[in-house]
Amino acid sequence: MDGVAEMTLFQQVHHLDKDVTLAINSLNSTISDGIWQFFSYKNSWYILYLAVVVILFVRLGWKKGIVALLACILCLTCCDQFANIVKDWVQRLRPCWDSEMLNRGLHMLENKGGKYGFFSAHAANAMGFAACSILCLSMDASRSHKFYNIAMPIWALLVGISRVFVGKHFLGDVMVGWIVGIFFGLLIGSLAQRIARPMSRPS
Repeated sequence: MDGVAEMTLFQQVHHLDKDVTLAINSLNSTISDGIWQFFSYKNSWYILYLAVVVILFVRLGWKKGIVALLACILCLTCCDQFANIVKDWVQRLRPCWDSEMLNRGLHMLENKGGKYGFFSAHAANAMGFAACSILCLSMDASRSHKFYNIAMPIWALLVGISRVFVGKHFLGDVMVGWIVGIFFGLLIGSLAQRIARPMSRPS
């Protein structure tokens, strides 16, 4: 009986996720479609990644900058590879491969890509990079970084939600991706802080 009840609860959550995803995905227009495609396209953000790396080196010096760079690379690698492992294990279809979602009018802005989408690597990578880089930048105690600390999580949230608008992920996929990204970002960012603590920024 407990197993049946658990399956029923899972199915209820799954159907709710479908309904919420379709509700969000239906909020589309010609202008917003272009915006969400921009946020969803990962190549759009290489300049941002490069800019963050430059900021880290300028603010932290080359020694701590290298630690921060390696931490961010490790964080992205962990988020991305863990997402691939979980996708192959869970095998939850993306909305764009789900016949029910297509029949209910899913609005698609990208090609289907791989079949499985739990959890969103885009969401995990973006949030992980944001969290890790925020912790790394905080090693510069000479000033506060309030704008960066607010702007980066907002960017990560927009990248994640864009995946719902383009039809590639359920909202649940994205939310779990954000959680995973925060976990790896805080873990690896904290490790970077400990490693860099004995280092002093050159005058």
